[in-house]
Amino acid sequence: MKLPDPRNADILIHVNGHLLPRAEARVSVFDSVVQGGDAVWEGLRVYKGRIAALGGHLERLQNSAKTLAFAAVPSSDEIRTAIFDTLEANGMTDDTHIRLTLTRGEKITSGMNPRLNLSGCSLIVLAEWKPPVYSDEGIRVVTSATRRNTPQCLDSKIHHNNLLNNILAAIDANVAGVDSAIMLDINGFISETNDTNMFVVRNGELLTPFADACLPGLTRRMILDIANSQSIPGGERNLTLSELYSADEAFTTGTMGELTPILEADGRVIGDGKRGQMTLKLQELHREYAYEHGEALPFVS
Repeated sequence: MKLPDPRNADILIHVNGHLLPRAEARVSVFDSVVQGGDAVWEGLRVYKGRIAALGGHLERLQNSAKTLAFAAVPSSDEIRTAIFDTLEANGMTDDTHIRLTLTRGEKITSGMNPRLNLSGCSLIVLAEWKPPVYSDEGIRVVTSATRRNTPQCLDSKIHHNNLLNNILAAIDANVAGVDSAIMLDINGFISETNDTNMFVVRNGELLTPFADACLPGLTRRMILDIANSQSIPGGERNLTLSELYSADEAFTTGTMGELTPILEADGRVIGDGKRGQMTLKLQELHREYAYEHGEALPFVS
């Protein structure tokens, strides 16, 4: 099996208090994440000895677990320690992505009812050598036929592992031969892509959709804070596809991709088809912000 980064062949993965080699890291077939995608997760990135927005990620993980009524949830301090131990064991201090997963835990028999969970949560810390998933230079997107979940059905503020809604959109992107898919809400407004939040730049204003049907991402929040500090006008509002097509610039935000320019949407070239000046400026400011406001790894001197 050829890996994107060969160093990941020898990583140690934290599973329920144990650091295990890649080939041995697993949970039970009775675990809730296997039985029904019943888990919550966070993606984190390490920048030069610091984890960006670690406190915010752990708070969101706890909020999601509480909303789903998980029992015997490990504390944020316990999870923080598991993250640090995993990174130290792997010698990771930079250029690292962490997939943090908390499941409802192992069931006494197969089934979806939480009453079958009697042993508490399962915690997985998977840290890999991994650069941002998208190029700084930009991506092409299409609009998916799959709508983003409405809070009436499944609230996207719960950062849950049941990702089929997003996966269906990703399939649309794959079939179209592009990098990602735009997802609209049930009213036809832009929500996000299948894996990131979205921003557009129009007449000097920086705009992002309301987070009614999408996750209000932590990188999204960073960009809004940076824009406020730089006196860049704009904010949140409903956005339509026509406003994207005719935008001066557009980009996505997310821990896994940082800031990525959108060069083309549904065959329409955005702006001049190149990374715009506002996007470039915010890419640079975001990396500075993520590092400066990150939580230092305790084992790095």
